[in-house]
Amino acid sequence: MSEAAALLEPMLALHDRIRDSVVDACTKQRIDQLAAVSAEEASDTIYEVDRVSEEILVAGLETVARDEPLCLMAEGLAGGTMVLPRDARESDCRWRVIVDPIDGTRGIMYQKRSAWILTGVAPNQGAGTRLRDITLAVQTEIPLVKQHLSDQLWALRGQGAHATRFNRITGTSELLTVRPSTAETIAHGFSTVSRFFPGVRDVLSAIEDEMVHEVLGPPLAGKAACFEDQYLSTGGQLYELMAGHDRFIADVRPLMQPLYAERGLPRGLCAHPYDICTALIAEELGVVVTDADGSPLDGPFDVESDSSWIGYANERIRALVEPALQRALRRRGLLPVRDS
Repeated sequence: MSEAAALLEPMLALHDRIRDSVVDACTKQRIDQLAAVSAEEASDTIYEVDRVSEEILVAGLETVARDEPLCLMAEGLAGGTMVLPRDARESDCRWRVIVDPIDGTRGIMYQKRSAWILTGVAPNQGAGTRLRDITLAVQTEIPLVKQHLSDQLWALRGQGAHATRFNRITGTSELLTVRPSTAETIAHGFSTVSRFFPGVRDVLSAIEDEMVHEVLGPPLAGKAACFEDQYLSTGGQLYELMAGHDRFIADVRPLMQPLYAERGLPRGLCAHPYDICTALIAEELGVVVTDADGSPLDGPFDVESDSSWIGYANERIRALVEPALQRALRRRGLLPVRDS
């Protein structure tokens, strides 16, 4: 069994505390209080609801770190990094832990859709640590106040993925089976190119339209070829792939940064490594997760880098969609043209 397995139960318990505290805050505070801007950071805007989870996160990991020092990397921390216990050195740490305490802040603070707590644990290799080094991943749903069920998923590399469903009314959990879609086409299913924010939505929409047209052919009058779901949470998007709800999702916003500059716009907001740190769970379930160029998903283990990612429910969907998607990206100079 992986040495990281010793951290599984403490991480699950910590996720439970964060989930319950955020739901409690959403129950007691007005939307305008939760949505107040707490700080502006290089990676993202921090809202007051984020502070609820961050305080519990640090306090909980301080307890875990009493037995073994660890290096915490998370959105909202000063400098993005904290060594626990606080008198330890980074070189003392066996593990690097990357966390998004609330992925989907905007959705949960307005009570529109579930958010997720995301955690990835990797052996500490200093600045050279990569996302592919993650050996333990945990993600936990933060449900809406009016929602009584909450899902929790985790995986140890090479040991499959597991899930439970927590009932807030009874306080009990039961085992949950999640399965990616086995469909061989995106027709009549959910397939999405993420375009959450203004600036280059026209280009992202055109890429998606070209890909769908190539894969499914000309549209039929009055018929919907497929559907999209702009779920403003990377962890939530991964869950939709894992649960069989979605068949394909591409978030290639980092490729759009040169276009923002050409249009005289500031850099666009992208996903970061902490947003995609639970991809291991999806991979253990059979979801195919890649970088924008089709290589296995990887990236720096930090809180500032922009992260592209593409998820396919299965290899058949990948074989169908990836060539069309990459052609649409290359036609716009967003990926290098391959030698013939």
